[in-house]
Amino acid sequence: MEPIREPIRVAVVFGPGRQIKPVWFEWRRRKHAIQQTTYTWTDQVGDDTRLHFSVSDGEALFELVYSTASQHWTLLNLQID
Repeated sequence: MEPIREPIRVAVVFGPGRQIKPVWFEWRRRKHAIQQTTYTWTDQVGDDTRLHFSVSDGEALFELVYSTASQHWTLLNLQID
């Protein structure tokens, strides 16, 4: 995976039980529709709980991270097949 670490805009759907499902994100003025979420996990950095989403737009695999402390999204990594 290639490290990116850039802020992004993300549209999400909130489900029952605090579920968050990203549906699309914008990166470098391009909108990526999420076709599949392949894996999710959380980690802790100090007081910040971060939610990680491994998602695909059908062309590439992206790692999106949501910081619960700052309430910002970051595109952390990118893998192009």
